[in-house]
Amino acid sequence: MLFKIGIENNNEDDRSIAWALEHPGCYAYGVDEAQALANLPAAIRDYAAWIGGREPSWVDASAVEIRVEETFTDFDIDGDYNRVEDGSYTVEPFFLYDWKPLAAPEIERARKMLAWAFDDLVKVLETLTTEKWTYQPEGERWDIAGIVKHIGGAEWWYVDRLGLAFPRAEVPKDPLDRLGKVHALLYRVLPTFEGLDKVVGAEGEFWSPRKVVRRALWHIRDHTGHIQKVLA
Repeated sequence: MLFKIGIENNNEDDRSIAWALEHPGCYAYGVDEAQALANLPAAIRDYAAWIGGREPSWVDASAVEIRVEETFTDFDIDGDYNRVEDGSYTVEPFFLYDWKPLAAPEIERARKMLAWAFDDLVKVLETLTTEKWTYQPEGERWDIAGIVKHIGGAEWWYVDRLGLAFPRAEVPKDPLDRLGKVHALLYRVLPTFEGLDKVVGAEGEFWSPRKVVRRALWHIRDHTGHIQKVLA
């Protein structure tokens, strides 16, 4: 099976990401582009198994062929949209594939995967004691509650890039309330993305429905693994 790949270099953690462009939620990290690509076949197998654990997988990971379609290097900008070394905002990739409107089958799959990813996260959170919610190992930016708040806040932010979010003041402060309300918003607006030929510029960065889906599925799956790693 051919996998079309977008490479993101110099992301905020100073590493590279190989994005499987036609398969939102499928990605691999590396210290550089070469390592991210080397790690991708295993990530594709895990992704196919994750889907296959719920229904017949639409991803064939038995014979993986990788083709890099585009490479993007993240950069910082200041408040006047000038490129700077250490700015107030990091511009992340908008690949050519992100311009493509989402078709109905893609939205149906995205909704399924978002629901599965949400369930995966909730199952982890249901095991937490009060002490674990406030657990923050040395070197971590947030405790577990802070990571959950970040997930909910990011999903609100993604939807807001397309002008479809409720006001920021209405984002709940409680981590679980925030996660539930914002995820429900994302799940609700997804069907409105069908065939939507919309690209929006916000804070020096381009956004589209396809990019929102790509980023949202990556983010919740990545941070679920992050929480499991912290707890381990």
